[in-house]
Amino acid sequence: MKPLCDKYAAKLVAQKICDPGTPIIGGLDADLVWNHDDDRNEELAKVFEGLTINSLVFARPAEPYATIVDFLASRYPGTIRPEDTETRTFLHDIPVADEFSAEAIIKNLKRRKSVIIPGEGIVSYGTVTPEQGFVFYSSTIFSCFVLFFSDYLAAARRGEIDDEYRTVFRKVVAMLPEPRQDIPSFIHEGLGKEDIILEAMAESGRYVVSYGLVDSFFGNISYRHGNTVYISQTGSSLDELKGCIDPCPMDNSTTHGLTASSELSAHEDVYRRADVNCILHGHPKFSVIMSMDCDKVDCPNRGQCHIKCTECRTVEGVPIVPGEVGTGPTGLCNTLPPAIAGPGAAIVHGHGLFTTGVADFEEAFVRMLETENRCRELYFERLKELGESI
Repeated sequence: MKPLCDKYAAKLVAQKICDPGTPIIGGLDADLVWNHDDDRNEELAKVFEGLTINSLVFARPAEPYATIVDFLASRYPGTIRPEDTETRTFLHDIPVADEFSAEAIIKNLKRRKSVIIPGEGIVSYGTVTPEQGFVFYSSTIFSCFVLFFSDYLAAARRGEIDDEYRTVFRKVVAMLPEPRQDIPSFIHEGLGKEDIILEAMAESGRYVVSYGLVDSFFGNISYRHGNTVYISQTGSSLDELKGCIDPCPMDNSTTHGLTASSELSAHEDVYRRADVNCILHGHPKFSVIMSMDCDKVDCPNRGQCHIKCTECRTVEGVPIVPGEVGTGPTGLCNTLPPAIAGPGAAIVHGHGLFTTGVADFEEAFVRMLETENRCRELYFERLKELGESI
């Protein structure tokens, strides 16, 4: 258990969600162990007595996330309610505790996957492995970031930004890292062989995570070779895809699709509609933020935009479509394929970005990175159009 605690503490730092030395992760096997000693371990250990869990994650986020989380906690005392897909999928909402104590943590984690303690940090948990706590912690950070920037743009549209929000916003913007522009080296040759396909997919998944184009490690990736779609398994880590890629014949002649990504059907339909051979899907933050920006007042679909939006919106020619994860009448398997077939990229409202490549993953990756960078530029351009200087 100790190696797992160390592993996910290191992932939080590697993804720049937490500063080195700050994550505290405890794991319960035969005994309760921690990734490192800390004065707060004794209080956190009491949480294991009040919940049926086997791991706990606690850390104060790195900047600018700490400022964002504390601001939202003061803005929405009691409960923060983001509207992105990560929140709907994992969190539902995010409770805010009024103190750092086992009692307060237990109370809130009995009903939700994470809890924010203003000035202290975020606590999340796992019932099977510390990986779950890592995912919930990361999703909380992602959802708060998207909410903070989405709310600010919406308030600017209404002309309702107060001085406190403006001050905190400018502080956060000043701490944002510069957007990545460099392109890593990709595998180009040998993609007709299964072992090279698997290696290229694993390589591309690591790049998507290391470039911050997905929260935690979620997303999916696929490559078509002949009539077979190689696709990452459901719940797999994009930065650890070895052994987690399923070859799925498009005629459903095997049962491999049972463990494949829930978006397998969407990937297959994209391949049927377009002459492309690879698909990347990530959750780049500003792409998600811009997908949720809407200037339509009093829309009857408000609150259900992710499944009912009827507006034809784009970001520099990249369509924005509604669609839930998976299949069904409102599934993105219905909305994504026709939208992405032409431009090679599409953003699913509040969810993430899909891009395609004809020959290899470099084209899909470049398209994803460029779309995210353009969404970030467009966000600040819209603020300036609304009279908000940065």
